[in-house]
Amino acid sequence: MVESKHLDSQREVAINNVSRGLVTVTSPGSIVSDAYRTLRTNLMYTLRDVMPRTIIMTSPDSIEGKSAACANLAVVLTQADKSTLIMDCDLRKPTVHELFGLRNEQGLADALAENRSLREIWQEPLLGLKVVPAGSVPPNPTELLGSRVFAELLDQARQEFDYVLIDAPPTWPVSDALILATLGDGVLLVLDSRNTGKAAVRQAMNSLQGVGANVLGTVMNNIELSKDDYRHHGYPRE
Repeated sequence: MVESKHLDSQREVAINNVSRGLVTVTSPGSIVSDAYRTLRTNLMYTLRDVMPRTIIMTSPDSIEGKSAACANLAVVLTQADKSTLIMDCDLRKPTVHELFGLRNEQGLADALAENRSLREIWQEPLLGLKVVPAGSVPPNPTELLGSRVFAELLDQARQEFDYVLIDAPPTWPVSDALILATLGDGVLLVLDSRNTGKAAVRQAMNSLQGVGANVLGTVMNNIELSKDDYRHHGYPRE
């Protein structure tokens, strides 16, 4: 009973700290949370032959909500008892720490500059989920992400976790995401149904294919749902 109360207290603290964008924590029964669980199922079973475990999440621009998509996917993977690590590799405009209500004084950029291990910099906002925030904004993010030290950190992460999710910068206007795309098992391209233009999607796909990235699919945000969608979502499951 004491242990149960302690876990309930941890959950309450986690919910109070996280951003409203982390819907899988704040509204786990919502249709949006169900969509993330479907995405999890696709990664774990539909793509079984590919077995992508190190997944780069990027977008054509900065408006599509890639960081929130990355964070929510990590939560549902953890809920399926998969040890999961998020690495915030958007070293120019990091936001993952804000979604989880974490500190960002020390993070990936500091570890790369000071040759520190992942265990020294990760935080655990939810049981089983580790987050490496971006840390101090460096003057040379592209060089850091393309360095041998980063490749070694990523190898370390692969060995310790079932899934490693990398929140990458947008594919335009910098090349950081393309460097990261060559290091992962696959890429998920996050789009906004109302604001991402076809030309931007084509440009992003061409850039990713140009470096030989394995594009697993797309994640569509900001989709308008009808009343029927919500009603059917509440239909009792057998």
